[in-house]
Amino acid sequence: MPTKIDSVVARQRVDDLEAAIPFYERLTGLPADRFEFAGVRLASVGPFLLFCGPDEAVQRVAGVSATLAVGDLAAAVEEGIAAGATVVVPAQPTPNGRRAVLRHPHGGVYEYVGP
Repeated sequence: MPTKIDSVVARQRVDDLEAAIPFYERLTGLPADRFEFAGVRLASVGPFLLFCGPDEAVQRVAGVSATLAVGDLAAAVEEGIAAGATVVVPAQPTPNGRRAVLRHPHGGVYEYVGP
């Protein structure tokens, strides 16, 4: 059975993370979870991932269309490759689990996260 995508997180670059967070907290009714990764400041607010930082660091995050949460990261990567995707970033640990980045056969670049 193919790996199921459990949720999709929309990514949004913002100029001022702290100024943007209250809008998304009101919109979703959820508190922000702030963290840093690879020189980028991020906040997860419901289905949104807000991020800001220096252009060079942010480009690594901004080049990804969305984050796809899966229950089995290894299986999702394997199935993606079998279907024609290429690995941009192999599976690695992050502050919120493990991640891999795949380029789909039609050009979209997606981060897959899972246990």
